[in-house]
Amino acid sequence: MDSSARSSADYMLTESRTPNPVRSPNPESRTPNPDFHAPAEPRIPNPKSRFLSGINAVLRFVLAPSCASCQSILLAPLDGPVCRGCWTAVRPITPPICESCGDPLPAWRLVSCGTARCPRCRRTPRFIDRSLAIGEYDGTLRQIIHALKYDGRRSIAQPLGKLMQKHGSNLLTGADWAVPVPLHPRRERMRGFNQAAELARYLDLPVCFALQRVRHTVPQVDLPAPRRHANVRGAFRLAGRRGWLAARRRHLPDLSHACVLLVDDVSTTGATLDACARVLKEAGVAEVRAITAARVVRPQSASPIR
Repeated sequence: MDSSARSSADYMLTESRTPNPVRSPNPESRTPNPDFHAPAEPRIPNPKSRFLSGINAVLRFVLAPSCASCQSILLAPLDGPVCRGCWTAVRPITPPICESCGDPLPAWRLVSCGTARCPRCRRTPRFIDRSLAIGEYDGTLRQIIHALKYDGRRSIAQPLGKLMQKHGSNLLTGADWAVPVPLHPRRERMRGFNQAAELARYLDLPVCFALQRVRHTVPQVDLPAPRRHANVRGAFRLAGRRGWLAARRRHLPDLSHACVLLVDDVSTTGATLDACARVLKEAGVAEVRAITAARVVRPQSASPIR
């Protein structure tokens, strides 16, 4: 046997003695490589989202609508008359707050008092059991409320009402009815709607028009604080079954022993809410809570009141 034939025979013998590598039948059982990243699945564009983006672009180009609060051009006009930046700029009133009127409390007052109530609410009994506002009546929130109330931007009521529902979830829990603070018929005809009723629609509670305003009063914001309680004294009563509100209140439910949530856009001294709560309590309502979009916050004293 020559040398070339001997080499081929030795190679074949060596290959026959070498065991074949064992291959895993399941590729997923192999040890994964930490440096390997699977390619991301391609995103399929949502036709509805693309369509809405196109409509927003057309409206932005043709109409150039401005934000009702900051007057900047709306990037998404279909989302409403207030831009996203203004909604995120709303500063909520954070605890600790007075459970009765909703005013912010200094932290030391929670330690020194058995109940979370401000000195004024501890001195003067109120008909409102619990009260809350989204934020202070200033800046962006004030502009948003003015756009709803005075400019007739009724579409603002839905996002603003949902914001009230989010921040006032504790007040809404256990409430039976949402009762909007009524306007006088003359003022409601001039405005075309009641902003409190518009907000109440989006609180996820059944709405009950249990009150009516029987006396036309001067707007509370135009009066000094000491005169506001006298301005609304006797201005409300329980809704009757006759007159201009008969069709709206034909099926007025029995509110005896119920928990009622009063709804309004702004609270200043709380005189209007307290006057409404008094009528409801006299009608047999067990508990009256109040929620507003904004509250005029009074300045706090720098030192504890002893």
